[in-house]
Amino acid sequence: MSELPAADEPTPVEPRPKRSAAGALFVGLGIFATKIFGLVRQAFIAKYLGATGAADAFNAATRIPNLLQNLFGEGALSASFIPVYARLRAQREDAEAGTVAGGVLATLALVVTVLVVLGIVFTPQLLPIVAGGFKGETRTMAISFVRIVFPGIGIFVIGAWCLGVLNSHRRFFVSYAAPVAWSVVMIAALVWYGPRQPIDELARTACWAFVVGAIAQVLVQIPSVVGLVRRDLRIGFHWSNEHVRTVLRNFVPVGVSRGIVQISNYVDILISSFLPAGTLSLLTYATTISYVPVSLFGIGISAAELPEMSSVLGSTDERARKLRERLNQGLRQIAYFVVPSALAMVAAGDVMADALFGHGKISHQSTIFMWGILAGSAVGLLASTSGRLYSSTFYALHDTKTPLKFACVRVALTSILGYLFAVPIPKMLGIDPTWGGAGLTISFGIAGWSEFMLLRHGMNTRIGATGIPVALSTKLWGAALVAGAVAFGLKRVVHLPRIPEAIVVLGAFGLVYLAATSAMRVPESRILVRKLRLAR
Repeated sequence: MSELPAADEPTPVEPRPKRSAAGALFVGLGIFATKIFGLVRQAFIAKYLGATGAADAFNAATRIPNLLQNLFGEGALSASFIPVYARLRAQREDAEAGTVAGGVLATLALVVTVLVVLGIVFTPQLLPIVAGGFKGETRTMAISFVRIVFPGIGIFVIGAWCLGVLNSHRRFFVSYAAPVAWSVVMIAALVWYGPRQPIDELARTACWAFVVGAIAQVLVQIPSVVGLVRRDLRIGFHWSNEHVRTVLRNFVPVGVSRGIVQISNYVDILISSFLPAGTLSLLTYATTISYVPVSLFGIGISAAELPEMSSVLGSTDERARKLRERLNQGLRQIAYFVVPSALAMVAAGDVMADALFGHGKISHQSTIFMWGILAGSAVGLLASTSGRLYSSTFYALHDTKTPLKFACVRVALTSILGYLFAVPIPKMLGIDPTWGGAGLTISFGIAGWSEFMLLRHGMNTRIGATGIPVALSTKLWGAALVAGAVAFGLKRVVHLPRIPEAIVVLGAFGLVYLAATSAMRVPESRILVRKLRLAR
């Protein structure tokens, strides 16, 4: 086992009280609220825009500038800022922490402003790179829409700074529930203008609502942030400060890593732009569902653990032991919820898609295509969520370069396999090219597992053996398979309206899985049952 980096603790300081379990709960609650409203938002987008050229242009426009948010937003900023800021607070150096927060905010605002302006100016040159298959009116709309939403992405990045501050202070709910405000603004715009505007005009209105919603998302966080840092915050570049330089220095490899990972996320936009019209929209709608467990459990647990891991003090061996315990416990929690989520998407993905999007301008065949995309997403769901926790552990150790190297492998595999699975293989099989969307998500899952295994091996050499016991994994997959079989059989005999049918089928799946894991004495099931009893 290799040595950990020095703990940088001039004198031992009793760390502030830890609230990891409560933190994960509040992150989960915030993300749950966000995802519920996000699903409603996507349902209205599907209802009024459907799987049309305007929908493709809108979905591409709201995802293309997302590169900026991922480079400078929550992921990269959290990985570079929170470890430094949280450690300073653990050592009770609050004034120095305020200087770091102010320096990062000023630098972030400057860089993002420049990039937003450049993005607006060079949108026509950017679009062919990430959505080269768009032609004619769809391409024209996409260029116009990207220019509208770019400032909103810049605003989201400032919101990510708020999230970093709030998470470091263990104020998780506000930061992760803030996107509800964004969804509410967009839902209101769609409900009001949806029946009143043609599709092309409505798509443009939705882009403006995107920007207004971004502003609302930041504003709901400001009061909490001000209340926490108003005494110590010193806004200025502070580039001579050692800790500010550390954040900026760590930000570069993390930003590059996030950028490389984001390339894999743009592969689906590029490839699907060459598939039949509407495929990109179907992919967007389906991944909204598949991203729920990733957000609730992968992001939720990783976000709660990052400040806790970053605050671990002590000798090298002691820190390694504490990190190993936290990591293994987090992996168990992730697996308990993500394994059944993956099986549910395979067994009842059509029921999910039909309940959420099977109305308005979405046809029954489109929901079947979404089922295929969901089933493909299930391939790498556990790897993606668990990989986030491993990456957070590396970041807590101030190692931002190792995840970058493994991200490069993932991108290479995603690019090669994504093209093969989405374009030539459906053609060779003689099936509808729209099934290429499912091929994309399968290829991403394979790449995700490759990255996960590299992350796990790298971490094991640092802190000792980590991972989920084989016995536990066998129990979880076995229980999920039984629940999946029940759900698959039930949906074939139950004929109800789409939403009641989803409640019955998915409810039965959940109850069977909980009963099976309880019967097999899985500890996480007992914890869940206890929490459910307390919640009554």
